[in-house]
Amino acid sequence: MTKKEPRRREPGTPATLALTGAGIAFTSHAYAHDPGAASYGLEAAAALGLEPDTVFKTLLTMVDGAPVVGIVPVSTTLDLKALAAVLGGRRCEMADGATAARLTGYVIGGISPIGQKRRLPTVIDASAEHLATMYVSGGRRGFDIGLAPTDLRSVTDARFEPIARA
Repeated sequence: MTKKEPRRREPGTPATLALTGAGIAFTSHAYAHDPGAASYGLEAAAALGLEPDTVFKTLLTMVDGAPVVGIVPVSTTLDLKALAAVLGGRRCEMADGATAARLTGYVIGGISPIGQKRRLPTVIDASAEHLATMYVSGGRRGFDIGLAPTDLRSVTDARFEPIARA
């Protein structure tokens, strides 16, 4: 009798596994993360040598009490009123860190819009539409993925709307 080989776990994050499973092309970009960085998104852009307008942060909000994901360039701020308005809501506020981690399954600073515990309503800032490639968290700090904005929209059932402000 031979011993069974231990089951091998596929390497990756829930985000990369979801993209691979969906047949969506993406690139992986790891960098040395500094836990003391003032802005994880701007840190990623600088470490990877990318324009900040092409690197996007994933933010969990509560619109009229319901969780919603907003994705905006790291060089901007999420316009909470605009996000609420595009969803027909009245009030929007940032979710606290514990709620964001619990609902997405990711740690703060590594929240990916892809492969979350459950699919949440998602809005991507309209500035992403004209890009050939955009970069979002790959599911952990110090790891981003690059993909076509239309592919991100497809895999998250998102919509493009103007939700960022300078």
